[in-house]
Amino acid sequence: MHFYIGFLLPIHMKINVIKKSLSFFLPVFLLIVLSGCEKKYEAPDHYAVDLFKDERTEGKAYIMNEEECFDGSELVIASGNVKLTDSSKGRGKTFFLYKVRSGKIMKTIRDSVVDYPFMFLSDQRLKLKNDSIYLYLKKLEGYRFIAAERNLKYQWLKAAPVYSVKKDK
Repeated sequence: MHFYIGFLLPIHMKINVIKKSLSFFLPVFLLIVLSGCEKKYEAPDHYAVDLFKDERTEGKAYIMNEEECFDGSELVIASGNVKLTDSSKGRGKTFFLYKVRSGKIMKTIRDSVVDYPFMFLSDQRLKLKNDSIYLYLKKLEGYRFIAAERNLKYQWLKAAPVYSVKKDK
């Protein structure tokens, strides 16, 4: 027989050697390649452009000034006799009921006469003061069942703070 060394092997003998080495190194090679390919997830806002970044004020609620409150409300009353009567805190959507015993009408759109005492609803707890305050009210929207039960017609104007009545000198 002939003595064959290295690359001088006949073709039929080389195929067997190649098949054996491929069967061992191919899976190892695939594992190395696949473990090296890791796809990292990029957050969608990484690609987004914020057009309103200068206008954004996070954590700060918009508070109306006195003129905006007066213009945006349907009924404005100056009263020093306002009291918290009930609240739904802890029972679903939070709201507060306030009772007004007397007051002076400063602006009205719908009613020319308001019967005292009356109640109004507010989504936020109002910081009532000891002196007279302005009540900025609008027509009640929603709260159908409580409106019928408590005879509510008005609700506090959203984003309106409590302003004290200024004495004219």
